[in-house]
Amino acid sequence: MRIIEEQKFRHEAPDPAWRRGVLAALRAIVGASYASDDPAALRRYTCSTAARATTPLAVVHPGSQAEVVALVRLAGERGLPLYPLSTGRNWGYGDACAVGDAQLIVDLGRMNRIIEVDAELGYAVIEPGVTQQQLSDYLSSEQLDWWIDCTGAGPDTSFMGNILERGFGHSPYGDRLQHVSGMQVVLASGEVLATGFGHYPQARATHLFPYGVGPFLDGMFTQSNFGIVTRIGIWLQPAADCVNHFLCTVSEHEEIGPVVDALRALRMNGTLRSIVHIGNDMRVISGGRVFPRTEAPDQSCLPPGLRSTLREAAAISAWTVSGALHGSVAQVAAARAAIRAALRGTRARTAFLSERTLRWGGVLARLLGASRAGLRQRAQVCLGEALFAMNRGKPNGRFLAGAYWRRRGALPAGFPHKADPAQDNCGMFWISPVLPMRGQDVLDLHALVEPLFAAHGFDLFVTFSMINERALGAVLTIAYDKEDAAEVVRARECYQAVFDSVMEAGYIPYRVGNQSMAALDPAGDVYWTTVARIKAALDPAGMIAPGRYEPGRAKGLVAAGAG
Repeated sequence: MRIIEEQKFRHEAPDPAWRRGVLAALRAIVGASYASDDPAALRRYTCSTAARATTPLAVVHPGSQAEVVALVRLAGERGLPLYPLSTGRNWGYGDACAVGDAQLIVDLGRMNRIIEVDAELGYAVIEPGVTQQQLSDYLSSEQLDWWIDCTGAGPDTSFMGNILERGFGHSPYGDRLQHVSGMQVVLASGEVLATGFGHYPQARATHLFPYGVGPFLDGMFTQSNFGIVTRIGIWLQPAADCVNHFLCTVSEHEEIGPVVDALRALRMNGTLRSIVHIGNDMRVISGGRVFPRTEAPDQSCLPPGLRSTLREAAAISAWTVSGALHGSVAQVAAARAAIRAALRGTRARTAFLSERTLRWGGVLARLLGASRAGLRQRAQVCLGEALFAMNRGKPNGRFLAGAYWRRRGALPAGFPHKADPAQDNCGMFWISPVLPMRGQDVLDLHALVEPLFAAHGFDLFVTFSMINERALGAVLTIAYDKEDAAEVVRARECYQAVFDSVMEAGYIPYRVGNQSMAALDPAGDVYWTTVARIKAALDPAGMIAPGRYEPGRAKGLVAAGAG
């Protein structure tokens, strides 16, 4: 099996006859309309919110697992490096770009079948192109008493793509990978691997019991380049009789520590089953507007006085804690009482939203009209409506607004409909360290990174999410103006400084962008050596997603891209 080095395509144009032959072979598999190397067709795969984009060889859109198998076999014969993606909306971590140049993008978006939904046991079997909106709409149209878990990445994002990156959402099923059972994976050999019980044709519990019998393999195909996942079974969330939302705020930065400690006990004992999000003032401010360039010209972060003014105008505190309560009316009432009791010894101010109070809030907003109080009330109602929708399995693109914070063109017309931060030329890096669920760790991590953001001239956007009962997943955002060359350089430098600092402090990110794949193994440890051995066994030619969660190879790709 022949391997063509990625650098050949980076520095030497492929022979035109060879390229024509490859395209002809691709089109013979997927159809003439679904394979292209035209620059217009490739533009989407060269746009990134991160400051490092790559240029693919071509793009191909398979429509079935059989076509994926055929593409993998062709790649083995021709020495083609493949880069599979679901819908290419991995915002802040690489978007639809490959790790290196001249890889063949395998866009699985056409594979968008909902293969099965079991209305009794509550699971769905889906392909990579199935979006949050599609699955949500299907459950609604069929009037099924099941909901999906939603993320804030927008309605058009792939359910599978987020799961394979080990992303998390909002609901009691927000730790999404924990609610997956049964995968189908196309290996580099062209074989199709069924995990769990799925390789037994007569198995009745493939999508009910994830572990099967024998070694548990599913996790190997998340955050890896070992194969191309073409099907998964996911568990659906039972529709709740009652949903409430709670918001608690603290006015001073240091006061968030005791709140985290108080809520940890409720997360651990099961009172808080949904993922709880804790955002600083900048996270909330950026959710409703873009950077006020007229008030702060020639600046890339808010002056302290203007920041205070924006906080006061929108009634935003230093920190806002947001979470949902699902269950029966009695269960939700008990959870509300437990939250009040747990926070009694802190400085937090707590409010609970029901759909009834939200409706009354809307009435009040209409009565107040265009007054300052009315505008504030309307903004709060809109936020509440978006939160309720997401916690009832209805995806909402509103929370993508933060990606547009430094975009000169502000929010695009019709936002959030079809919002695409990469193609809209938004600048955004995400750094996602994981830390112990302790208030002191929250304050320590904040104290570590805030001076780095300030030194490079950026506002610190931060959210801490209670991703399980014992850990917080942080998302630190660097929002920058991609049209300002100097600001792009500072954003890259800020990103690297923050990434290096959190790694050194032991707050290791739970996922990384393409620009950091090479930095995951600074010491050459046994873990990554083992990963490399598994890769060599499953994909000896190294043709699937070269460099993706493959630090050794990523270093060569980054060096080639810089050449």
